[in-house]
Amino acid sequence: MKVLVTGANGYIGLRLIPSLLDAGYEVVAQVRNASRFPLKDFEAWSSMLTLIEADYLETESLPPPDVLVGVESAYYLLHSMGAGEHFAEREKQCAKNFVDWLEQSECQQIVYLGGIAPAGEKLSEHLSSRMVVADVLASSGIPLTVLRASIIVGSGSASFEIIRDLVEKLPVMSTPKWTRTKCQPIAIRNVIHYLLGVIDGVVREECTGKSFDIGGPEVLTYQQMLKGYARVRGLWRLVVPVPFLSPKLSAYWLYFMTATSFPLARALVGSLHLQTTCEEDSISEIIPQSLLAYDEAIELALSRVAQNRVPSVWYDSMASGKFDARHIRNVKIPEHGVLHDTRECRIEVCREAVIDSVWSIGGAHGWPSMDWAWHLRGIMDKVFGGAGMRRGRRDQWDLRTGDALDFWRVVVADKEAGRLILYAEMKLPGEAWLEFIVSETKLKQRAVFRPRGLLGRLYWFCTYPFHLIIFPQMLKKLARGWDKLGSSWS
Repeated sequence: MKVLVTGANGYIGLRLIPSLLDAGYEVVAQVRNASRFPLKDFEAWSSMLTLIEADYLETESLPPPDVLVGVESAYYLLHSMGAGEHFAEREKQCAKNFVDWLEQSECQQIVYLGGIAPAGEKLSEHLSSRMVVADVLASSGIPLTVLRASIIVGSGSASFEIIRDLVEKLPVMSTPKWTRTKCQPIAIRNVIHYLLGVIDGVVREECTGKSFDIGGPEVLTYQQMLKGYARVRGLWRLVVPVPFLSPKLSAYWLYFMTATSFPLARALVGSLHLQTTCEEDSISEIIPQSLLAYDEAIELALSRVAQNRVPSVWYDSMASGKFDARHIRNVKIPEHGVLHDTRECRIEVCREAVIDSVWSIGGAHGWPSMDWAWHLRGIMDKVFGGAGMRRGRRDQWDLRTGDALDFWRVVVADKEAGRLILYAEMKLPGEAWLEFIVSETKLKQRAVFRPRGLLGRLYWFCTYPFHLIIFPQMLKKLARGWDKLGSSWS
């Protein structure tokens, strides 16, 4: 059986595709940019996986329908929550263009993963958008299966990372009223099992044209989820509910305390006052499975993090930052109208060791020169509405094109060529890049800034004295290589 997976680079897509391939399905994986997809991770299934590029907001980018020959089921996993203003209109148009394109095929089923929306309640823009997308998909001539989930718990999921940020950093938490709202968290592996089960090798008639609520075995409040994480980690945490935090203040609270962007925090808070528990449980009879308890899901997620085996992270989505995914094709840093700091030195160890050291910057290991200054810059960025440093990185030793890296976005990660380019997602009066090129004998390091007006030039010249301290030290330490065993900069 052949299936189409849209949003293959997303949090759910990168978890679902290996499970589909393991189960023997042929997969057509749709991405906006093929260079971001980790093809090396799928070499064992190369004959069963087809990668296509398509942006459903740009109909001219859609490939001809013949790429869909043999596709019987299609997963619609596209979602742009937190991607800025008018995301609801974009989501609706995206879904419409998708069904117009898919109707040219012989596809017999669309599977959509949405969110639980309590009946009779005024919905947030986020949940309303998901309902509208479901209606657009249902309006096509292709039978639709909708899975509606509450909070998804797994390594790298937005909910897990937000809870982890709060509990790990705050021994005492003053929590707003919405933390007493009930939800029904479900482990990511149970979500994937349901997504697989609704097709189960054939188009299942008992699943088509229907919607199912999916949730874990427990109904919890968000406050209980915070305490549950602390319990699993063996941490003492005091949670003090307060009644006076408005939705806007709550969004700022999440934004400053966690790695989430402000648009995403605002979208989340808009929904958190709504109870998202399963109103029906019919799917448990159609697709029986053992549901993980919340504590078990947390333990499994933490195990993945500890083993550095997190396959996907929510903030690696392009919607988590300001970078336009279309620009990732432009792998050449601008040469004209820019200010730059270019340095190079001879490498003191083997080339592979220097490449490893460059590929290990940021995240938990920090930066090789004046790490405190990078964190201070991250705090300043957070204050002014930027990404800050809390995003960290998906994997401490591996970088892929499109990854988030502290307040940078990986534009090029060509380890074989020894070339790494980072694009700054900080709040800046201009655009900034950081490039590393490792040859057989030298390491070249280049910081490039394209200023926006006079303010941009003033910013560059005000920060340049810090460059004179930070960049030479960073270059020399990277050229010496990374001491992995000592987990410190040599």
